Amino acid sequence: MSIDGVSGRTSYIGSGILNLRSQLDTLTEQLASGKVSTTYAGQGAGRSLALGLRAQLNSYSAYADTATNVNTRINVANLSLQRLVAITSSVKGAAVSAGNTLDDTGQTPGQKTASLGFYDSVDMLNAQSGDRYLFGGRATDSPPVAPADQIMNGNGTAIAGLKQVISERLQADLGVNANGRVGTSIAALPASQTTINVTQEDVTPVAPAKPSPFGMTVTGISSTISGASFPSTPVVLPAAKSMSVDIGAVNPQNGDTVKFTFKMPDGTSEDIVMTATTTAKTPMDPNTFLIDPGNPQAVPPVAASSAVTAANLNAALATSMKTLANGTMTAASAVQAGNDFFGNPPQRVVGAPGFTNATALVDGTAANTVIWYTGESDTTAGQTDSARGTAVAKIDSGTTVQYGARANEQALRTELQNVAVFAAVTTKVNLSGTPPVTSLNAGDKISALNQRIAQNLAVIPGTQTIQNIQADFAGAQASIKSTTDRQNQSKVISQSLLDSIEGVDNNEIATKILALQTALQASYQTTSDLYKMSLVKFL
Repeated sequence: MSIDGVSGRTSYIGSGILNLRSQLDTLTEQLASGKVSTTYAGQGAGRSLALGLRAQLNSYSAYADTATNVNTRINVANLSLQRLVAITSSVKGAAVSAGNTLDDTGQTPGQKTASLGFYDSVDMLNAQSGDRYLFGGRATDSPPVAPADQIMNGNGTAIAGLKQVISERLQADLGVNANGRVGTSIAALPASQTTINVTQEDVTPVAPAKPSPFGMTVTGISSTISGASFPSTPVVLPAAKSMSVDIGAVNPQNGDTVKFTFKMPDGTSEDIVMTATTTAKTPMDPNTFLIDPGNPQAVPPVAASSAVTAANLNAALATSMKTLANGTMTAASAVQAGNDFFGNPPQRVVGAPGFTNATALVDGTAANTVIWYTGESDTTAGQTDSARGTAVAKIDSGTTVQYGARANEQALRTELQNVAVFAAVTTKVNLSGTPPVTSLNAGDKISALNQRIAQNLAVIPGTQTIQNIQADFAGAQASIKSTTDRQNQSKVISQSLLDSIEGVDNNEIATKILALQTALQASYQTTSDLYKMSLVKFL
């Protein structure tokens, strides 16, 4: 008969040892990696859930990166906005308290403050975060605002800046006679010699009469003279009439007034109050007219005449209107020139020959005017969304925040425009062949400019402010924070669940390894003893 060897009888022991060894290797790997398995196949029934949880955790990481980038951009933009608010406050305060003290350049210290603030404002609106410009809407790869020096002084001789636009607009507003394009006249007919007509010099007499957009326009006349009336139809005039006042057949009393209200180029209103007086002076006090005393000593005596008084009012009013035109109106003209220059498109004066004869405005182009804002406009490519909607970030599966901005938004344009105009205006004028000299009524011009800039930089209910933009950004950051907090909480929960599927208990693994090591040692010993056994030893 055949006798089997001990190896054949103990093959099942070898298989058991290999199985124990495999288990030990698996447990050792789990102890080292802290994972049930290095493959999803080894995770068993929980592998599908683990895949979903890991994808969710990866998305949280991506959203966190987006939130960090957006917060950084908003923080940089907010720093710019805070500086713009400070500049606005500084320039407004300077306009209120600057007074009329002029230096050798024809400007006040407040205007010097505005000049520094203007250059700083341009820098703020050209702020960057990384390689992204923040105030150009969707156009993020180039500065949205033209260089400050070009905005102020133009680009070469062919492309006009703000100062040139202000100069051209002033010439057009003053007109040929430097009187704001308004005049006065006394009707030629004897029956109407007490009627003073305020005329619009450049109104086309052909119906319908249409004035140019330049100069002053009389909008109202009132009087405390008891016999005064206000004819609604012209008498005989060399130009189209705007409004008239008839002081009547009886002379006014000392102290009686006639008030003329004029609309300025920037839409504001100014009054000229002419006061009747019996005190004759050479020259007469501003805004006064002499009541004709007659000449009772003459032979025969000459009675006081309201027609002579009307002529005195007519002459005095003409002087007062010219003073207003060369003082307050020049400030209003500069403010309106700012509206023209910073408009979209900018507006330029046209007329021939010369700007004093101009009758219309036309759209400026990049070939003749500095285009101050070169970022994306809300009308570009048919876009109608808000400035905030030009930059949108997805911070969760169903949550987005908007944080875009455009330098030509109402609040930002208002700040830049008014600071620029305040800095650009000077009371020095260049006369042919002479050094610059101080213009007429420089004090009135600066006072009116100070007043307008202070008003324009004040908060106007119902209009956008820089603080409104900051509030929008604050809302975006609040949304980011709340979303990030929620994601962090969800991340902890998801990670805990994922760890329960993928992870192992190190204490349990260590215990199993010790048990396996003991079993392996016993198996090795038993196998060793079996291989040493012989028939002699068995017998």
